[in-house]
Amino acid sequence: MQTLPESWRPVLAEELTADYYAALTAFVDAERAQHQIFPPEDEVFAALEATPYEDVKVLIVGQDPYHDDNQAHGMCFSVRPGVKVPPSLRNIYKEAVTDIGLTVPDNGYLMPWAQQGVLLLNTVLTVRAHEAASHKNQGWEKFTDAVIKAVNERDKPVVFVLWGAHAKKKAALIDTSRHAIVEGAHPSPLSAKKFFGSKPFSQIDEALEKMGHEKIDWQIPNLA
Repeated sequence: MQTLPESWRPVLAEELTADYYAALTAFVDAERAQHQIFPPEDEVFAALEATPYEDVKVLIVGQDPYHDDNQAHGMCFSVRPGVKVPPSLRNIYKEAVTDIGLTVPDNGYLMPWAQQGVLLLNTVLTVRAHEAASHKNQGWEKFTDAVIKAVNERDKPVVFVLWGAHAKKKAALIDTSRHAIVEGAHPSPLSAKKFFGSKPFSQIDEALEKMGHEKIDWQIPNLA
């Protein structure tokens, strides 16, 4: 499996030597030998690569990587340039339009968010092609909980964004006396009615301002 980006290695060192991580690595390697696995091996830790440990201001908790061709590239909700914007992200954009007046971009590439300190963390980091949740309960959840705990332990406060029941369970890992949580329904078409009108972006910006952080420029630029 790919090595961890440098800034995250010290805070996750214990995980890398744990038995569960060795078993997880063996599982993912065996899966790659027999099946098509997303994202590609060099993008499994893309979210951690794009947003160094010291730079995290907002942590958005996703679930499973996209499992259709060319979609997953290691950052939750994001797709590469040129790939059709998936339904959940379309709904996130719609809410951003009504919440803070953004314009819907022509792409779903969320790298500009990541570069401003928005960690786009799925709780499971690999998936078998066209088989949703196929790498669930193999150890990834333990690893990504360790990422959340590491961010929680930092002195600098962070806004944790928990959309949907799966993400809301992570609230137990977060010290709300120092950090802020923005919760809401999941933006997928199944729960979008409850997601619309939840105003997550203005809530995040308000929390960042109270913490003394600069707000995020949520506008994703057009690529065409």
